[in-house]
Amino acid sequence: MSVSQQSASSKSSVVRRTLVVGAVVSAVGLVLSSSLFPHASQAQQPTAATQTAAPTSQSPVLVTGLPDFTQLVDRVGPSVVSIRTTQRVGGDQGEESDEAEAQMREFFRRFFGTPLPEPDARRGTPRPGQGGQGEERPRGLGSGFIVSQDGYVLTNAHVVDGADEVYVNLTDKREFKAKVVGADKRTDVAVLKIDASKLPPPVRVGDVNRLKVGEWVMAIGTPFGLENTVTAGIVSAKARDTGEEIRFIQTDVAVNPGNSGGPLINMRGEVVGINSQILSRSGGFMGISLSIPIDDAMKVADQLRTSGKVTRGRIGVSIAPVTKEVAESIGLGKAMGALVQGVEPGTPADKAGLEAGDIITRFNGTAIESVADLPRLVAATKPGTASTVQVFRRGAYKDLKVTVAELDAPTSAEKASPAKLAANALGLTLADLSAAQKRELRQSGGVLVEKVQGPAARAGLRPGDVILSVANVQVADVKQFEATLAKVDKSRPVSVLVRRGEWAQYVVIRPAQ
Repeated sequence: MSVSQQSASSKSSVVRRTLVVGAVVSAVGLVLSSSLFPHASQAQQPTAATQTAAPTSQSPVLVTGLPDFTQLVDRVGPSVVSIRTTQRVGGDQGEESDEAEAQMREFFRRFFGTPLPEPDARRGTPRPGQGGQGEERPRGLGSGFIVSQDGYVLTNAHVVDGADEVYVNLTDKREFKAKVVGADKRTDVAVLKIDASKLPPPVRVGDVNRLKVGEWVMAIGTPFGLENTVTAGIVSAKARDTGEEIRFIQTDVAVNPGNSGGPLINMRGEVVGINSQILSRSGGFMGISLSIPIDDAMKVADQLRTSGKVTRGRIGVSIAPVTKEVAESIGLGKAMGALVQGVEPGTPADKAGLEAGDIITRFNGTAIESVADLPRLVAATKPGTASTVQVFRRGAYKDLKVTVAELDAPTSAEKASPAKLAANALGLTLADLSAAQKRELRQSGGVLVEKVQGPAARAGLRPGDVILSVANVQVADVKQFEATLAKVDKSRPVSVLVRRGEWAQYVVIRPAQ
């Protein structure tokens, strides 16, 4: 056989082997296809089940892409300002300097949760004793935004708290000394005034009621002194209750030292909040930022511009939460309202007839869902306003008329403190109140606890406590207490209203096991 014939034979053999291998692969593929995908051959003829499971054109795409914030920055950015504060100290005022340092550290701790570096670690900041008399020392940084063409600026109260001088810097590099028109620590809102011409247009105020959870929002501020820094995120929650006078807007927008007082902006280019606080375990941004709703801030700002202070209402009660356990035991049904623990003598609440043990369920027709609702509603009421308070008292609802007074300063009686309710059972030695004791306590009835033992002692009742009611029945003396208690199912919990000092609270008593 010649070389050419051998070559041809070899090629023919290779071709045959290739065809054989290809056939084997095809066969294996068909086997796998029929075993793993038994309906593959029927792909063009879907069954009723597969037709039902298939997506339809009626399922629209809900998210189509990330937003573009450039137009928002162009519109709002020029109206955002940087704020720096200073304090005047002299070379022989080391003690005052130390106090200023302490206040500045408190500023950083309150908003940022991070300590302030030592004086010699901050570049350009003189140490106490190094400056001349009346030297200005940097105190803090913050942000703000222009709300009127005549130079009013909104920011946080803690940004300017304790400052001797406040300076406002615009994006065009102009700087102005600002006057603090007023600051309200309870809401953390402050109004500044600068005398300047050709200011950028004021921001547009948005409607917080239209804000939705999941909506994109943007913040502009001066974190770490970096002017006009833009960050963005979404609304994480609305009306976040932290125990403050206002409920916050919670977002995941990055907020850091210096953002305080800057605007929170919606996709319409409107300001919906003032960046005020962060929640952090490390001192840095951890995804939870809190902003003051702009509608609440503007109400405060209007009062500050008009009178330099905020006027609030008060009625003169000390209150506590109503637990589910207490609500069920007294027949209220669900845990709501504010438990009156005490009534200040001579206050509107006292004159209206409110009593310790009342559950305030409505104020001027608005339901009190949680204990924090009452101080907010009362504070927002103009002093002198005749209001209606609905209370739940001994199993029945009652409307009382109260004329709101003015709150001069926060008092312990106006603060909502946690109820200290003890789970207990009876184990009491009681005595009638004397006439002198009734006059001193300003009570017409009740029984005095002389001794406690067993379950009562474990529950926390003390000698000297006064029991005002049992099982929702007001008691005048020991005899009535015993008669009422005799009618109570001993196998079920029973509530008693206990007064200790100037405070009253419900205690749910359980039978001994």
